[in-house]
Amino acid sequence: MTLLIWGAGAIGGTIGAYLARDGVDILFVDIDADHVAAINAGGLSIEGPLEAFTVPAKAVTPDRVAGTYDAIWLCTKAQATEAAAAQLLPHLAADGHVLSLQNGLTELILADAVGRQRTLGAFINFGADYMAPGRILYGGRGAVVVGELDGTATPRLEATHALLKRFDQDAITTPNIWGYLWGKLGYGALLFATALTNDSIADVLAMDPYRPTLAAVAQEMMAAAQAEGVTPLGFNGYVPEAFMEGADPAARTASFDAMVAHNRRSAKSHSGIWRDLAVRKRRTEVDPLITKAIEIGEGHGVAMPLNRRLVGLIQDIEAGRRPLSLETLDALAAHHGEAA
Repeated sequence: MTLLIWGAGAIGGTIGAYLARDGVDILFVDIDADHVAAINAGGLSIEGPLEAFTVPAKAVTPDRVAGTYDAIWLCTKAQATEAAAAQLLPHLAADGHVLSLQNGLTELILADAVGRQRTLGAFINFGADYMAPGRILYGGRGAVVVGELDGTATPRLEATHALLKRFDQDAITTPNIWGYLWGKLGYGALLFATALTNDSIADVLAMDPYRPTLAAVAQEMMAAAQAEGVTPLGFNGYVPEAFMEGADPAARTASFDAMVAHNRRSAKSHSGIWRDLAVRKRRTEVDPLITKAIEIGEGHGVAMPLNRRLVGLIQDIEAGRRPLSLETLDALAAHHGEAA
């Protein structure tokens, strides 16, 4: 069976390279013609402190995909989900499925596009970056979780899990994939806040003066999750319970410290959000991630003013109206002070 990986960037490129090296027949699909050409000509290279290797691989642009596939793993940016789903749908077997290896709640978009019964959910938190055509940085390990949207155990879930374990032996299944996805939205909101600056993830999370503002951002997101009826789950130092109303301040401090420690172990010092803003000069996933979560929370009556302000500041940086600097993070902190 050929596994179609739609999106050969940081996530898809890293996972796919490991599976290809392990003998899985992989066909990469990517919109970047230069990346596709480089993969076909010289293979896909993984670099970084964990391991460095190059694996021969096949890649095509979306217009060159032929045939149908039992499994398609979608690894695009969240904002590309709807367009990618429309492109891949003709190539999905009638009894096939799509696995969303993305950020945010893209499973909701996929379920509408290809059918809920043909959608699998996943949560990933490893550190990787697209560096150049044919080159991916794998900077640090992180959680890898897969689950059915309805929480059931199925043969396709077991098969998908077995494949993901060939990438990361600690990959797990879960009956609560929505809990992980909302947990990552809380952590993701923190990452967007760190991306207001040029400082590293760990350095910003370690700054005591900003921790009350950062905690308030995560608390709004966790309140939205609870209003949606989801029990958010933690990972890699992020403890959702520490960012809920009435949480023990000591638990919150411990979670911040654990997140700092986790990020200091990774060669990927800055988030993909920061890289989009500072290096690739392109729009981030702020709307499909944070704005979407805000809309869900506000739909339940949860006020989310800090996350609204965070979205606005990210959009200011995208448009060139603000710099990446601690002063921009100060603007978020000032808004927190006004709200308080």
